[in-house]
Amino acid sequence: MDNKKTLEDVFKDDEFGILDSKPKNSNVKTEDDRLIESFQEINTFFEKNQREPEATNVTEFKLLSRLKALRKDVKKIETLKSYDPHNLLSTKEEVKSVADILSDDDLGILDTEEALSIFKLKNVPSSKDRADSDFVAQRKAMKNKDFIPYESMFKEIHKQLRERKISLKRFRNPEKNLIPGNYYVLDGILLFLEEANIERDNIMLPSGDRLRKDGRTRIIFENGTMSNMLYRSLGKQLLANGHLVTKTEVETAKELFDNVHSLNEEDLETGWIYILKSNSTNKEIASINDLYKIGYSTVPVPERIKNASKESTYLMADVGIIASYKTYNLNAQKFEHLIHRFFAEVCLNIDINDELGRRITPREWFVVPLPVIDEVIHLILSGEIVDYKYDKNIEALISKNN
Repeated sequence: MDNKKTLEDVFKDDEFGILDSKPKNSNVKTEDDRLIESFQEINTFFEKNQREPEATNVTEFKLLSRLKALRKDVKKIETLKSYDPHNLLSTKEEVKSVADILSDDDLGILDTEEALSIFKLKNVPSSKDRADSDFVAQRKAMKNKDFIPYESMFKEIHKQLRERKISLKRFRNPEKNLIPGNYYVLDGILLFLEEANIERDNIMLPSGDRLRKDGRTRIIFENGTMSNMLYRSLGKQLLANGHLVTKTEVETAKELFDNVHSLNEEDLETGWIYILKSNSTNKEIASINDLYKIGYSTVPVPERIKNASKESTYLMADVGIIASYKTYNLNAQKFEHLIHRFFAEVCLNIDINDELGRRITPREWFVVPLPVIDEVIHLILSGEIVDYKYDKNIEALISKNN
């Protein structure tokens, strides 16, 4: 054997490559990797249990403490923004969520089963209901510069909700209520349906052909994510656990008045606005001064009230017609919504039992002087009602600008 004088000689003489070695890839995780991994544990818990962790056991307490700490760290929130499909990092101190608005309802106006059900998440089996997972999976994080215009829009919606200028209504009938340009709340997260490229297809059903709408949408969420999920999939999700954000009073009124006065041969006589007075002998009702029913009928008013004494909406008593106004192109539902909001503070609050003993609370009776009602109806027909409000203390209309 030759004598080796240097290490270099030893390595050169390694004909079997025994001394060869390759650098190992580092398994050391970055700080961001560890942060994301720890947050994903919270996401996994939420997806499995459909709720945030609580202080009920050691495991949940650790996750809860971690989540609270993350919510207080602005930098970590920014890093995790695109990994937060359930809006778990929303902070009450900085941004008011829809949940905060409901919990801040001191007067209990939103304290109804319908309003609170927005946070009663259902146990949805992930194996048979793929729409839930698809809905989350299709969300993508938006660049900050792209989200900025939408962020101000969402803040304005939250502001109007807090001020009760608009409200939440349980989502029903996708064919009618799923409209581009509207806002919705799904699982406590506000979203904006910006676009819906609707396609109409005839599909064969056992009952025969049926026209069906579908197509891709563009949805923006208040947590800075977006989705292009299918129109029908969004409708199903909202039906299961969603709410519609109602339009502002001004927007609703504008739609109501758009075509009321532009009469032509194609215009439709849609019905009558009426004012009724109760002939009830019930002392509790008969003792109320200035009590009137304001409503809308698509049939002549005498025909509409012929069975008043048997209907709870007429307080189970005959009524007298004080006035009626023929209307054209007027949407009955929007009119009633507007009149109810305008006189909400003086709406009669009384329970009536119908012939079957069911307790019903009529909502079209108001305690307000007749001249004021007459003035309001004329302002509604002219479209000027949006500039006024009713002051029950002085029993008169006042300008909103005052």
